[in-house]
Amino acid sequence: MIFMRFRQADADNDQRRLVLPSSARPWFVCILYETNCMEDVKDIQYVRKSDGKMVAFSEKKLRHSLTRSGATDVTADGIIASLRNKLYPGITTREIYDQAFGMLKDLMRPAAARYHLKRAILELGPSGFPFEQFIGELFRRQGFAVETNQFLTGLCVKHEVDVLAVAGSGKNFIECKYHQAGIKCDVKVALYVHARFQDIARAAGNRQAEKLTGWLITNTRFSFDALQYGDCAGLRLMSWDYPAGNGLKDIIDREQLYPVTCLTTMSHYEKSRLLHANLVLCSDVLGRPEVLEMASVPAGKIAKVLEEIETLCNKHKHADIN
Repeated sequence: MIFMRFRQADADNDQRRLVLPSSARPWFVCILYETNCMEDVKDIQYVRKSDGKMVAFSEKKLRHSLTRSGATDVTADGIIASLRNKLYPGITTREIYDQAFGMLKDLMRPAAARYHLKRAILELGPSGFPFEQFIGELFRRQGFAVETNQFLTGLCVKHEVDVLAVAGSGKNFIECKYHQAGIKCDVKVALYVHARFQDIARAAGNRQAEKLTGWLITNTRFSFDALQYGDCAGLRLMSWDYPAGNGLKDIIDREQLYPVTCLTTMSHYEKSRLLHANLVLCSDVLGRPEVLEMASVPAGKIAKVLEEIETLCNKHKHADIN
């Protein structure tokens, strides 16, 4: 067994890569903070997250991710058992995900599509425009009248608003921030977005300003300071899993608003063709083989794609994400 001792502050800010000789890979690595005891460290495997931090691998979390995506208990247990022998010290969470996704895709494609959801949102980038279109569709499907990329005049300057969602007399000004995996939306972004919203609200006057709501939506997560500022300033925030029970992942699954990028039966090029045609949601393609032909999907594969979409969007064929 190899032991590595770090101070807590070092662990929180660690940006170093763990480099081990190949002979050490079958061994377990235990990272012990100075404040921790050495109890229950046997057989703990540590993995590297996308932000570089080392965390203990949790079979419980992986099983939960698999089953909430629609995998059966038997399927989830089989995947985890297969992965146990492939783990090594410092393996990345991306590598674990890729292996689990590959096995799930072979066994249960609709469940694999839902397991792929977070990555699918990332695949809407990097230009950010498809993500803005996707957020617009989320609000539109919930009953809002939606316009995207609108220029509005503030008290001081003009502002481009990514998504304008209107319901009754209430108007929602939504700023969409796309980030790569591991990058949080920090307080500087929240300050900037709120300042722009305040300029628009001041131009509207006191009576109309009461009917306006500013939003900041990101595909990743917010920093603690950003969450604190949003709560204090009255700026509505939404991320992958915030607010609890009503984040992006919850709304997507509850309303069956899956992006076409989550499909496992289509190539990256075919998906990009759909996005280029402003077809962002799987439901936009449901029952429309001519759309898939436009996206250069081979004739022999169209039926499989439509079957995956139909199963994915059928609320009665899988459990909700909790």
